[in-house]
Amino acid sequence: MTGQPPIGIDTSKPHPARMYDWYLGGKDNYPVDEEMGRQMLALEPRVPVMARVNRAFMHRATRWLAQNGVRQFLDIGTGIPTEPNLHQIAQAVAPDARVVYCDNDPIVLAHAAALLRSSDVGVTEYLQADVRDPDAILDGARKVLDFGRPVALSLVALLHFVSDADGAHALVGRLLSELPSGSYLMVTHATADFTPEESAAAIAKLKAAGVTLALRSREEFTRFFDGLDLVEPGAAVVHQWHPELGEPVPGQDDGVIPGYGAVGRKP
Repeated sequence: MTGQPPIGIDTSKPHPARMYDWYLGGKDNYPVDEEMGRQMLALEPRVPVMARVNRAFMHRATRWLAQNGVRQFLDIGTGIPTEPNLHQIAQAVAPDARVVYCDNDPIVLAHAAALLRSSDVGVTEYLQADVRDPDAILDGARKVLDFGRPVALSLVALLHFVSDADGAHALVGRLLSELPSGSYLMVTHATADFTPEESAAAIAKLKAAGVTLALRSREEFTRFFDGLDLVEPGAAVVHQWHPELGEPVPGQDDGVIPGYGAVGRKP
């Protein structure tokens, strides 16, 4: 991105949402994001494939949820809008679907409005808040969503940027506590289970740049779903979760994808 950044956007250090945008080939990022992105690619050249695999999971899981009757979605850590976004997938199945997006980066807000206005069916709103402030998110979401009816809580490629010190598992529990029976949790999460050396190097580089990366094991990942009923096939490597619901990502089978994805239902 060229020119002066909008007021409130910190370009002195990389931001996960803008790095993700760079991996996906977007233009809503800055040199600091590209530089860190290139450092990550030097450690693992398939990072862009991993980013696309995460997006593909979101498409498949959203489609599954809408096909199974969910009409309300709360997407936290939505990132810079990329078409098709969650509301477009959900509303293609269920035109009356209501979607609330939430992110803490001002650049996401700056670029979200145009895409969100593209929704001419259902209801789509945007909330600027941090996952570490679940009460603010819940208060804002209540203005759009009916918490008396099931809600799908989406935390795709977000929780590995929330440390244990910040209480990642407790934050998810707090968000779920306000949602009624029949609600769902959908999560993807990076892991060091398959690439421990590369993962340790990535953690160190990001930490030096002021970015937290909390890679978790499969066991730690499944703890986010404690008390929920996991949808088959349970906690799976991301691209292996219901692959029949979407098209494969080119390159996804050329090597390991170090991340898990799952959907769980609140009894």
